[in-house]
Amino acid sequence: MTHDFEPPPKSLSLLASVGGVVTAIIAIASLNYLSKQLTSTDTVLKTEISTSHSDTNNKAAQAIAKLDAQSLALPGTPVIPSQVTVNTIPYVAPGVGALTPWDVATAHQAWLYFQRNWNQETGLVNSVDTYKAVTMWDQASAIAAFVAARELNFISATEFDFKVSKMLDTLASLPLYKGELPNKVYNSQTLIPVAYGHPDKKAEVGWSAIDLGRMAIWLKIVGAKYPQLKSKSDAVWQHWHVQRLTKDGQMYGTSVIDGKEQYNQEGRLGYENYAAYGLKLWGLDVNEALDYQSDVAFANLYGKGVPFDQRNYENSGANNYVLSEPYILDGIETGFQALPKAYADRVLAAQEARYHNTKQLTAVSEDNVDRPPYFVYSSLLVNGEPWATISDNQEKHNNLRFLSSKAAIGWHVLYNNAYTRQLFDFVQKNLKSEKGWYNGFYEDLQQPNTSTTANNNGVILESLLYKHVGKPLTVWAGVKSGRSSGKKSP
Repeated sequence: MTHDFEPPPKSLSLLASVGGVVTAIIAIASLNYLSKQLTSTDTVLKTEISTSHSDTNNKAAQAIAKLDAQSLALPGTPVIPSQVTVNTIPYVAPGVGALTPWDVATAHQAWLYFQRNWNQETGLVNSVDTYKAVTMWDQASAIAAFVAARELNFISATEFDFKVSKMLDTLASLPLYKGELPNKVYNSQTLIPVAYGHPDKKAEVGWSAIDLGRMAIWLKIVGAKYPQLKSKSDAVWQHWHVQRLTKDGQMYGTSVIDGKEQYNQEGRLGYENYAAYGLKLWGLDVNEALDYQSDVAFANLYGKGVPFDQRNYENSGANNYVLSEPYILDGIETGFQALPKAYADRVLAAQEARYHNTKQLTAVSEDNVDRPPYFVYSSLLVNGEPWATISDNQEKHNNLRFLSSKAAIGWHVLYNNAYTRQLFDFVQKNLKSEKGWYNGFYEDLQQPNTSTTANNNGVILESLLYKHVGKPLTVWAGVKSGRSSGKKSP
């Protein structure tokens, strides 16, 4: 925390008290000298404190890094067969059905982001604060935020209908990659397809089946809950050539590498299953993508058997991040219909166990960061390495591991236990900004990750909407069950 101190006045009162020009000059000189001495001493003290603080942080980080490396044991303890199934009845978390004043304040804080970042011209919401670029994943988070704002009475029904209609109309008329599906990134004001990091330069870079799977869920929620918007949400889906999203029961996306299109299977355990559930709601064949057993293995992290996908970067060319967010979204939106709740239990338990062993509050997920490389995956396990934070091209950035605001609040809404209460309280005390909620808090740097995003604040809002309505959001909205018919344990 910083404090703003006013400098001492070039003091008319001092001049008046000592009187005379010479005396005044001496007084001013003395004051300047004293000020310099104080400043010099203050600088030395600050430097010493800063160095001491930095050394302490470095030693603590090294000690935690050693414990993290030792925390991995293979093979890990698997989930027992009777628990490797999605719930026949969607799971409802304990303590839902009413918001506390803290919850309402938390939701209001998240809503600030969307008030700042909705674009009147297009109805789309900037993915990062004031940055004129959008992805389909983040627009789904924005739809979730508007639904939450409507149901929590932050906005009127009229404003909700107007703004969401504008957004849906835009999504139903976007220029598509090769005329097929939404480009991975657009300029939020001009709707020009662009590349990541270049919002003013036209570029077709392919589509993401994972992003569109999240959008699919929210199009269904809006269409089911608000009949006046159903034709508009349907029009978005009908604008897309969705048959390109799947092949042989798997999800497929495209990338453009050196000017050439690559059409590749997309998704690993977690996001793959969550996004596939969304596509299944619209009738696509994603049975293989919904299968959460064929490629799963378990790794013990601080004694907790965490599920991970055996298809890693070395053997498949894709990173197999284990992250909080897909499990939180599945719980909040479907009641664990895409993944077994037992998997989510383990993912949270390992993070709590890390806290008990290191005294470092842990709630990791992927998100934007406020410094290069600007987006990282803060993982429990990725490509065989425990507690690694990497960019999508496998560069390590463990110094940027952060406690995620959306993960902390999402876990608390779903589990409501003593550990998640600590996570929730930490976010409340440390991560507010005038722009919404900061994305998180860096472990090593011991300071906020001051990036603010649509996804972070949208997930926080939908988590609190779930707590408010007391049901998984697809159930609450009346979306027809998309329960998997894929492979299950005997």
